[in-house]
Amino acid sequence: MPTRTLAAGALAAFCTLAAAHLSARAADLVPVKIGVLNDRSGVYFDSTGEGAVVAARMAVEDFKPEQHGLKVEVIAADHQNKPDVGASIARQWYDRDGVDAIFDVPTSSVALAIAQITKEKNKAFVNSGGGTADLTGPACTPNTVHWTYDTAALANGTGKALLKRGGKSWYFITADYAFGLALERDTKAVVEKNGGKVVGGVRTPFPNPDFSSFLLQAQASGAQVIGLADAGLDAANAIKQAHEFGIRQGGQQLAALLIAITDIHSLGLDVAQGLQFTASFYWDLNDATRSFADRFAQKMPGKKPTSYQAGVYASTLHYLKAVEALHSAKDGAAVVAKMKEIPTDDPLFGKGTIRPDGRKIHPMYLFEAKAPAESKGEWDLYKVLETIPADQAFRPMSEGGCPMIAK
Repeated sequence: MPTRTLAAGALAAFCTLAAAHLSARAADLVPVKIGVLNDRSGVYFDSTGEGAVVAARMAVEDFKPEQHGLKVEVIAADHQNKPDVGASIARQWYDRDGVDAIFDVPTSSVALAIAQITKEKNKAFVNSGGGTADLTGPACTPNTVHWTYDTAALANGTGKALLKRGGKSWYFITADYAFGLALERDTKAVVEKNGGKVVGGVRTPFPNPDFSSFLLQAQASGAQVIGLADAGLDAANAIKQAHEFGIRQGGQQLAALLIAITDIHSLGLDVAQGLQFTASFYWDLNDATRSFADRFAQKMPGKKPTSYQAGVYASTLHYLKAVEALHSAKDGAAVVAKMKEIPTDDPLFGKGTIRPDGRKIHPMYLFEAKAPAESKGEWDLYKVLETIPADQAFRPMSEGGCPMIAK
């Protein structure tokens, strides 16, 4: 037989063996399917949306799942800020599509629905975009982790800061759904505990493009602080319209109780300058956050990541560590228990822990929007006023009312 024929036969045999080896190795990989469920078309599309999906996929790439025995797939859907739509997608994902965990989920009413469905199906729910502290309070479950922030931490940061600046009387403009109501409730508690008073408030539809009448009522109240218990485009619209009415110029302070960097960028510093707000992440905090932001911006044409998107990245990394440790993603409660057992450590939030009630613990920051003259670039928008230590940033577990926690 010619040498060339022998060589070709040997090569074919080698390729067959290699393919069989790769196939066997692939069959040994633990399958993991992650669903990123958020607002991809409404008031939170810019602050969560596609950027959160990109962040999850970046975390998967950085984890290098095949080196850890995993095969990971990320899918996404739009819940349209509607609990019924979100619930329907979650059930389909869990029952038909083999999704093991749902991530992000801004809009607290949707998040609360997903938490209960996830418990029912024994999957994992890792929330980044939703705000209500009830997720680790009365609505806590063994299947939920709340990662990035919550209404109690926002109230603790921004509420206390404005009280220190003399803002003792408050009027709330509140989005009339679970998030807005929880944010007003938690901020009101901080205000009254620290010697302030609430002189009034108004509930607004969600979503809502026109805040004119509500702002005029707040202006007429004479309150020193107008607390905006809303977020996303609603918050941006309210701040823009307050600027047009000269509310801050007239001496009243605006409390932007939840605002994202995409909202500040959209408003521009001429309008946003001087606003104080609380968040858990900013792209320009350190070398690690800057490196991540540069990579993110390459995938999201020039945009820097919001704290919610950063939370999706970090929580996905930690989730995958827990799945690797268990060699399975199927038992959601077991995965969440392992996430609580393993100390958290990632480049965006640093070292931290997850409490028994599901609350992820890390520092929060009090930021102020820069004046235009202070900014050195398009996304150079924040300055740090205060770092709130991890052990002070969030509501004590004993005060949350989580039924899993023995009193």
